[in-house]
Amino acid sequence: MLQDLQAQFLGSTIGGLVAGSIYALIALGYTMVYGVLRLINFAHSEIFMIGTVTSLFVLITIAGGTAPITLGVFGMIAVLLLIIIASAAVSGGAAVLLEQVAYRPLRKKGATRLAALISAIGASLFLQELFGLEIIEWITGKSGRVQQNAPRFIPHEELFRIGNGVVRTDHVFVVVGAVIMMIALDQLVSRTRIGRGIRATAQDPEAAVLMGVSIDKIVRLTFLLGGAMAGVAAALYVMEYENTDYRIGFLLGIKAFTAAVLGGIGNLRGALLGGIVLGLVENWSSIFFGSQWKDVTAFVVLVLVLMFRPTGILGESLQRARA
Repeated sequence: MLQDLQAQFLGSTIGGLVAGSIYALIALGYTMVYGVLRLINFAHSEIFMIGTVTSLFVLITIAGGTAPITLGVFGMIAVLLLIIIASAAVSGGAAVLLEQVAYRPLRKKGATRLAALISAIGASLFLQELFGLEIIEWITGKSGRVQQNAPRFIPHEELFRIGNGVVRTDHVFVVVGAVIMMIALDQLVSRTRIGRGIRATAQDPEAAVLMGVSIDKIVRLTFLLGGAMAGVAAALYVMEYENTDYRIGFLLGIKAFTAAVLGGIGNLRGALLGGIVLGLVENWSSIFFGSQWKDVTAFVVLVLVLMFRPTGILGESLQRARA
């Protein structure tokens, strides 16, 4: 066991940082919506799925199929930026549409949070089946019920080693891209007028209205930003793992929600911390219990956090965040 730990620890750590970066980006959507509306948007996992399908569509269009694409450095960066922009735009737009159709009518009528939660679950199932029955098959020509493979456009080549751990080109793109997007969102919320509106709405909606803040506009913007982050995560996921399917968001959504709770639901920096911690714990656990137990670890972490520290590691919510 000790030998396995020594041989696999650094490699598992690198894999955990890559997976955790993706979890963190998805978790931002959960934590922002909860911070503003006190709502767990369980359909956010399907917003991520829509982003992966968008990335798949763009890559298949460029490659003319699923065969690998040979590109130079600038070409790889250009294609990555293209799928990030496309996925962020489509996922962000889908999140805004979801809010208008599934949540806003309930909010206008003063419905309970339970009603909104049920609406979120229904929207999630609807989007899964819509893509599984129609949209993915229309894009790929194959049944939407099976795993869809994406063409490789960034080679998974070794850049350097840290002990026994191999750092590949795709690892660097994922971690650097995720960190840039998370810093940008954090600065947007902390230092801009839009961010002040989001924080004011989260802290006291009635007072925010009196100060001239449009609640509907802020809620729409919150869903747009959260959806866009899920779209970025989707593009990085497709680049890294080169596949998707209509249920891809289910498990990753639960893990991202776990990351949000672990870091402190409603806390943007907590989502980053929670995602990284969860990714590391998952990968480290596979050393001791085997890779088939990785997904179980996420559920165990969620239960333990809810039992012993329901406020999460940082605990501070968006409602109390300050610039």
